Amino acid sequence: MTATAQKKTRILDGGMSRELVRLGAELKQPEWSALALMNAPDIVRKVHEEFIEAGAEVITTNSYALVPFHIGEEKFRSDGAALTALAGRLAREAADGVGQGRTLVAGSLPPIFGSYEPQLFDASRVQDYLHVLVTYLAPYVDLWLGETLSLIAEGEAVREAIKDTGKPFWISFTLDDADLAMSQGAARLRSGESVTAAAEWAASSGAAALLFNCAKPEVMGRAVEAAKTVFDAHGADIEIGVYANAFENLNDGEAANEGLHGTREDLNSDKYSTFAAEWVEKGASLVGGCCGIGAEHICRVANRLRA
Repeated sequence: MTATAQKKTRILDGGMSRELVRLGAELKQPEWSALALMNAPDIVRKVHEEFIEAGAEVITTNSYALVPFHIGEEKFRSDGAALTALAGRLAREAADGVGQGRTLVAGSLPPIFGSYEPQLFDASRVQDYLHVLVTYLAPYVDLWLGETLSLIAEGEAVREAIKDTGKPFWISFTLDDADLAMSQGAARLRSGESVTAAAEWAASSGAAALLFNCAKPEVMGRAVEAAKTVFDAHGADIEIGVYANAFENLNDGEAANEGLHGTREDLNSDKYSTFAAEWVEKGASLVGGCCGIGAEHICRVANRLRA
């Protein structure tokens, strides 16, 4: 049996931002989903609860936008610790309440210097910011999730930041899903690094899981296959996961954070669950959704995969 075969499929939650809007929270740049922590924390908790009710076995803290890129350096220094602790507490309350203690909480550790911006990564400064997130999420989370990372060095920064916490960590990379990249075959990160290279790094990093998120569903299958090939070759007991987004095509050079992007009308819950079943068939054992994938999608995915 290969290293990645026969793992139980676990259901992750979906994207936070659109669900916040659906339930009445304000969402705008630059604060993005952090604004709900400031103005409507009860809605943040409600989103977590709805994902659990939809079937999510792992929910992720709403700490993605708690970085200076979104809330500004001054706000991060004055309120970042308190907001991070609040994000952790809200997720923990939902997991222990509606989830009855059976739901895991993943602490979101985002790309510190901006989504889809690998060229802005600064290794000399990143630990200063990650330290705040790790310190104030730690009491509430079961595992760490470095997510929407665009280059391997961001994954290494997360590994370094959490190494003394005693909690497992997952790393999730976002993929180049431009039409040209998708037509060229091999899956790669938005930095241009190959998924094979990312999986080789993961195999020696101590990560419990390697995931791919915040890219089109169509590009994810090749990434799962590439990762599985590497893990099988190393005999690495590392889970593979996917949580895709529902974004319409972004223009060349457009960042993920420039506004409220439109979502695909064709990507309904049935179609998304079909993608999810294909990812599991290829070797994924962790499946959820990212931007634009709501509780309805997660419910359909859970029902289909459990059936």
